[in-house]
Amino acid sequence: MRPDEFLRALHLLPAALHARALPLRGYVRRTACQDCLRIGDAVTLALTAVHYDEIGSAEQLLDTAERLAAVHGTACRPQPDQQRGRGRVGRWAAAPAPVVAATDASWKGRGGGIAYVVSDGHYGLRGRGTGRLDPTGASRVLINELRAVDFLLSAYEQAPAGMTVLLDSTVALRWLRRWEAGEVAAMPAGYSLRPRRWAEQPTLVRLAEQVSRRPDLAFRHVKGHSGHALNEAADGLSHMARRRLEETFEVRPRAHALVEAFLKDWHASLTR
Repeated sequence: MRPDEFLRALHLLPAALHARALPLRGYVRRTACQDCLRIGDAVTLALTAVHYDEIGSAEQLLDTAERLAAVHGTACRPQPDQQRGRGRVGRWAAAPAPVVAATDASWKGRGGGIAYVVSDGHYGLRGRGTGRLDPTGASRVLINELRAVDFLLSAYEQAPAGMTVLLDSTVALRWLRRWEAGEVAAMPAGYSLRPRRWAEQPTLVRLAEQVSRRPDLAFRHVKGHSGHALNEAADGLSHMARRRLEETFEVRPRAHALVEAFLKDWHASLTR
């Protein structure tokens, strides 16, 4: 259950049950902990019961969730869902053209979005808030441009050989060039190398090592907002991901339709 879905369902509860369910919100998230999953399932079923006016059942389910939570303690940290925000427009899966991708990032205030679009139909978008390890200013924007490239490459078990990746950030491109040349220890200013609790390596460390090992991948600059179909699609997705942090709307159908339209233009341009 997404956070916005939880909050909408929460408002259906009578005041007394609302006050009991709100502290259990942390359990309604993806996690590797089986105890947390059981608690979260009970809370989700309680909210579903209320939707069907089964207040008594909802109360019993919250009783169960509270009892389990009292034994378990604080909710465990959510487990990253690597497939969240990813999709594919299937009609281009077997297209004979070379594989070309575009990545982009959008940032405003304390929220941002990263995205990618690939000529083979793959796409992804993900919203990001400001973390305690994130730098400020231009470094924050740069780091998220590079995170978008990692987001793209992690969509595949192994990125297609010979894939070209387009970026509209010349600064991010310079860092990729350094890593290609073997300077994998170099990192943008302000980027923290402190161990992450949810990954074996910091994102850019992982990206630098992968780029250094894949000389077949080509990173190229594309001018932003110049009408390039793949760049415009990635730009649109990154803005959509950022807006989704503050607005409630169905992301998947909008993202799929946007990618489908721009990929149609991209592949049509190859035959002209």
